[in-house]
Amino acid sequence: MTRRVAVIGGGSSGLASIKTCLDEGLQPVCFESSDDIGGLWKFKVIYQSVIINTSKEMMCFSDFPIPAHYPNYMHNSLIVDYFRMFADRFQLTRHIRFNTKVLQVKQRSDFSRSGQWDVETENKDGEKEKHIFDAVMICIGHHCHPNLPLHDFPGIDSFTGKFFHSRDYKTADEWRHKKAVVIGIGNSGGDIAVELSRVTKQVYLSTRRGAWILNRVSDNGLPRDMLNTRMAIFMRHVLPFGLSCGAAERKVSRRFDHSLYNLKPAQHPTVNDELPNRILSGTVQVKPNIRRFQGSSVEFDDGSVVEDVDLVVFATGYRFSFPFLASHVVSVSENKASLYKYVFPPELDRPTLAIIGLVQPLGAIMPISEMQARWATRVFKGCIKLPSAASMLEDVQCKQETMAKRYVSSQRHTIQVDYISYMDEIAELVGVRPSLPRLLLTDPRLGLNLMFGPCTPYQYRLRGPGKWAGARQAIFTQWERVARPMQTRPCHDPKPERSLKWLLCSHFLKCVLWLHLQC
Repeated sequence: MTRRVAVIGGGSSGLASIKTCLDEGLQPVCFESSDDIGGLWKFKVIYQSVIINTSKEMMCFSDFPIPAHYPNYMHNSLIVDYFRMFADRFQLTRHIRFNTKVLQVKQRSDFSRSGQWDVETENKDGEKEKHIFDAVMICIGHHCHPNLPLHDFPGIDSFTGKFFHSRDYKTADEWRHKKAVVIGIGNSGGDIAVELSRVTKQVYLSTRRGAWILNRVSDNGLPRDMLNTRMAIFMRHVLPFGLSCGAAERKVSRRFDHSLYNLKPAQHPTVNDELPNRILSGTVQVKPNIRRFQGSSVEFDDGSVVEDVDLVVFATGYRFSFPFLASHVVSVSENKASLYKYVFPPELDRPTLAIIGLVQPLGAIMPISEMQARWATRVFKGCIKLPSAASMLEDVQCKQETMAKRYVSSQRHTIQVDYISYMDEIAELVGVRPSLPRLLLTDPRLGLNLMFGPCTPYQYRLRGPGKWAGARQAIFTQWERVARPMQTRPCHDPKPERSLKWLLCSHFLKCVLWLHLQC
C-alpha cells in the first residue's frame, strides 16, 4: 500500500516536501493552519518592504527555475507568486488542508514495529479529527515564536513609549519625526533601522556584538551569493582557518572600516545595502547594549542616555518548538534540538519523523529544505538506511562542537550551516552530489561551470534519484537569467567579448592571488 505522509506546514519547506513525496510515490497530506501557502513570506507575517537577501538563481527549487524576467533579489510578493507557480505546476495545493491546525503528533502503540503516528487536527470550525500516518514531515521552520527577552532589560515596564518584536513591525509611516531604538543587528534589525531612519527624527541601533555588513551587490555588479563557488570553498579548506577568515574580513572592510563604524567585534554576517550610508549620514547611530529603561529614556552600557524615545523594536530573533510533539521525541532547549544532520531524531525506533527546514544557512533555505525532503522520503521508503543511534549522536555532537568553535554561544547560532558544504553532505547521502572529477573528464564545459561557477540548485538534478533532464541547460543559462531583468533599455555600447563565466574565473584568480599575497 502507498505510504501516507503528514506534512505539517504549507510554506516553502512544506511545498518542497509535498512535491518530493509525490516524486517518490508517497501520499502526502499537508496541514496548513492559515488559509494560504507561503508561510513566512506572506505580508501579514512580515513587514511590507521585505526583499530577500538570497538571489533568485540560488534560492529556486532545483527543477523549477524562477522566471528570467524576475529581479535577482525579489520582493516578498514575488516570492509568494513563485511559490504559487511551483504549486500550480506540480499540482500541490490539492494535497493541502488549509485552516487546519495540528494539535498532537504521537507514536502509535505499535510504533517500534510499524513506525506509524497518530495525528490529531482541528479545523477553523473547531472540529477535531484523528488520522494515522506512516511518516511525518514537520515543516514549520524556526521562526515560530518571537524571542522577546524583556527580563534582560531592566525598567522596560516603566517605558512610556511603545515596544514590540520585529515580527509585529509593518511600516514606518506612523513613526514620522519620532525617536526609535532598534535592538539587534541581524537582517531584520538592519532593515528596520534603515527603513525607520528615512522618516524618524533619529534611529539608535543597539547591538551587543556588532556584525559584518555585506552588500547584495558584489564585484562587477553581480549578486554576492553567485560568487560563492566550490573552488572558493576548497581554498578555504586548504588554507588555515585564521588566514582565510582574516582575508575575508579584510575584503569586507575594504568597503568601509567596521571599527570606524562601531560594528566590531563582528560575529556574524548581516546583508544590508544601505546601513553604512545611514550611519555615515547620521540618521542611524550605532549604540551598545541597553543597560536600563526609565520612563521615556534609554540608558546604554557606555553610560550614554537618549531621552524622549517613542519606539523600541526588539529584533531579537525567534525560538522554535514543537508543541504538538512529546518532549522525549524531540527535545528543544535554548534553541537546540538533537537531530541527525538537523533532520532526524537519532533515538527513534523507526526513522519515520523528519524535521525539514530547521536550519539557518549562510545562503538560501529553499534548496536546503528540498534536499532534506529528498533524503527523508527515501529514508521513509527504505531506500536509504540511517546509521546507528550512537553514530548519529556522535555526528550531532561533532556539529555542535564545530559551531561552538566558530561562533560565540548564542541562540542564533545553534542551527547554522554553510550552504555548499551542507548541500553536498546531504546530496551525498541521497546519491545526487555531482561528481566533479568525472564531469571534468566526460563533460569539461559542465565540470568547469560547477567548479568555478555558482553552486546553483540545478547541480543536484544532474544524476541519481530525481534526475531532471533540464538541469544541464539550466546551469548553462543561469547567467542569462541573472542579466535579463537588468536589460530594461536599449544599450548601443559594444558588448565585451568575454562572458560572465570568464569574469567569474577572473574574479576567482584575483582572490587566489590576493590570498597568496596575504600569506
